[in-house]
Amino acid sequence: MTPETVVEVGREALIVMVLLSAPVLLTALAIGLAIGMVQAATQIQEMTLSFIPKLLGMFVALALAGNWMLGLVVDYTLRLYEAIPGMIG
Repeated sequence: MTPETVVEVGREALIVMVLLSAPVLLTALAIGLAIGMVQAATQIQEMTLSFIPKLLGMFVALALAGNWMLGLVVDYTLRLYEAIPGMIG
């Protein structure tokens, strides 16, 4: 296994990781921003107020994007398994 192969596998793993985390993190970011704007406008500075909407939004994001996320992981894993003979020798 050459260093280039290791770097390529690591790069692909990082790309898959970013793609997997993007729907959930972007949803939490959008909801947090919206709640923060409402809190700033109403001057309610309760830290726990944004927790439940973020949690529900992340659950919805997982429910909507879960099929795509699973397909992404399965495709990456299959590509990795198929590439093992070429990596070894």
